Amino acid sequence: MESINRTAIELVDEALDFAGELDVVGYELDNGATVVDFGVDAAGGVEAGLLLAEIQTAGLANLQTRMGRLAGAPRQYVELSTDHPAVALLCSQKAGWELTTEGGFEGLGSGPARALVGRETEFERVGYYDSSEFATLAVESTALPDEEVAEQVAELAEVDTDGVFLPTFATGSTAGSVTTAARAAELAVFRLLEVGYEPTDVLHASGSAPLAPPTRDETEAMGRTNDALAYGGEVHLQVARDDDRFGEIVSTAGEEYGTPFVEVFEDADWDFYDVPESVFAPARVTVDVVDGPVYTVGETDEELLAESFGYR
Repeated sequence: MESINRTAIELVDEALDFAGELDVVGYELDNGATVVDFGVDAAGGVEAGLLLAEIQTAGLANLQTRMGRLAGAPRQYVELSTDHPAVALLCSQKAGWELTTEGGFEGLGSGPARALVGRETEFERVGYYDSSEFATLAVESTALPDEEVAEQVAELAEVDTDGVFLPTFATGSTAGSVTTAARAAELAVFRLLEVGYEPTDVLHASGSAPLAPPTRDETEAMGRTNDALAYGGEVHLQVARDDDRFGEIVSTAGEEYGTPFVEVFEDADWDFYDVPESVFAPARVTVDVVDGPVYTVGETDEELLAESFGYR
């Protein structure tokens, strides 16, 4: 497989080439690193969000939107499909890099740059690490990254700062809502890893979730986008091996099921890392076991979602 950071750079170049059409803004920092604003100060629409999700999955997933219905009303949904779920979703798309600097920057990093560092458990389980002169880290933050952030990424990824690319977005931006909705399949595969299933036995993953209404209130955005996954996210998996733990990978398996995420986060004093990982799961999953049975687990909750999204 080609370096996922190299394939991601081609998609970043596409964003820069079509910045005007996508309503994103790219610029170079003093140390040579490149920032692409997908939704902090820039408008960044749905198409920008789809491209950002492609960057986060290093071009190993297909992304699209479709029109569906939620609580009887029209709603846009984001769909993702990949034949490389372990690498695309766990080793790239997953948001596993906490960014903090002495200058006060805070953000959450996802994307292929994580595979250059490879410190998280999933890299050992998958057996994948990347090597590249480029590092692409998608940054979820209400602030745009500065030179200090780029230097931190460069140091950990062992690349020069002019090889660092930082597409950045706020959770509540349109692009942020799109990329979060694209995570339904990733959550299912990560939950499988957490319960002990071998991630390389997941052969294909497809996911769908409703697009949460964008908002500049980041606390509301965190609630809406996570509700979209936990109560509206649907996933189809094809796996190589049967298991008796598939029922544990959906949100209905958690004690918090039925509680809006705003309340879940409030109970944890808005500390993301104090929230049980089991709540970050899709609502409903179908698992096809090759030469075996088909399992359907979980359920959606459109009423809760409609309330979370502010339906009137």
